[in-house]
Amino acid sequence: MPSDPPGVDDRPQSRAYAAAGVDIDAAEETIRRFRAAVEATHGPEVLGGIGHFGGLFAPDLSGLEEPVLVSGTDSVGTKIRLAFASGIHHTVGIDAVAMCVNDVLTLGARPLFFLDCLSVGKVQPERDAQVVTGVAEGCRQAECALIGGELAEVAGLLGPDEYDLVGFAVAVVDRKRIIDGSRVRQGDVLIGIASSGLHSNGYSLARKVVFEQAGLGLHDPMPGTGQSVIDAMLEPTLIYTRTVRSLIDAADVRGLAHITGGGLIDNVPRILPTGLRADIDTGSWPTHAVFTFIQQAGGIDDAEMYRVFNMGIGLVAVVREQEAPRAISAAESAGARAFLIGRVAADSGAGPRVVLH
Repeated sequence: MPSDPPGVDDRPQSRAYAAAGVDIDAAEETIRRFRAAVEATHGPEVLGGIGHFGGLFAPDLSGLEEPVLVSGTDSVGTKIRLAFASGIHHTVGIDAVAMCVNDVLTLGARPLFFLDCLSVGKVQPERDAQVVTGVAEGCRQAECALIGGELAEVAGLLGPDEYDLVGFAVAVVDRKRIIDGSRVRQGDVLIGIASSGLHSNGYSLARKVVFEQAGLGLHDPMPGTGQSVIDAMLEPTLIYTRTVRSLIDAADVRGLAHITGGGLIDNVPRILPTGLRADIDTGSWPTHAVFTFIQQAGGIDDAEMYRVFNMGIGLVAVVREQEAPRAISAAESAGARAFLIGRVAADSGAGPRVVLH
């Protein structure tokens, strides 16, 4: 009788490649461990599942007159070093999704699917499966599918206990509903949506202050937060899919800014037409305690804090003044904390485009 075709367990072992630093069999084991978490993000739009050379996605474009694809890519940055130090790997995947998805949301787009690239110095199946399971959790929160990715063992480029994580998101929006800030007008107001803390920016400075200048350890209390240092610093970035959808349904949203690197000072002007500036009342929302501690322990002035960190505001929406109460209520109904933090004013061109009061 003819023999059965070789199965996974019958394939030849790649001993020479493993000796050179790349273990194909460990990578296969990693995929086996996270497969269920990834497939749980799939709806009927995902065709073919895991294993093809490309991810297949058939979007439902009904109701869109002129669909426009919106894409975004980002990484988690040096926040990952805290995962190395602590052995906590299941949250940084959420950050990878958040940093990409929150960007595409600012165009008013609906996230469709996500891809990740996990580069490792040495494949460690349990750790790497935790990372990708975190990516899948981020996709669940973002209401998009994780349809593909790459697990790359780059021996000699990263240390055996190191990895880097990059993501890529694709969303869709009807062309006539793109939110790009062009309709922002003098007298409009700024609604600030709270962050969960540091999110995924400013970690080179945060780590220097917390560990070198303040001398804290991973499991010491982070002053004022009620959390340990590692829990406060690994708090995942909030994903604003539900919040943005609620805002758009409730109000005429004229601009959306994701507050990442550059803070309020650099990100809000990206959605302001020429001749306008944003006047922001920094006392209009509660500053997260992690920022207060970093500022005091590091001796950092206000201007630098507001340019490096989000300072408690992860997203800014611009709406007409009369719609502010409705917008705030809509954001809160989606589970967010929202505040009226400022307004749009005429700009002479001689000063900063964001004025902090």
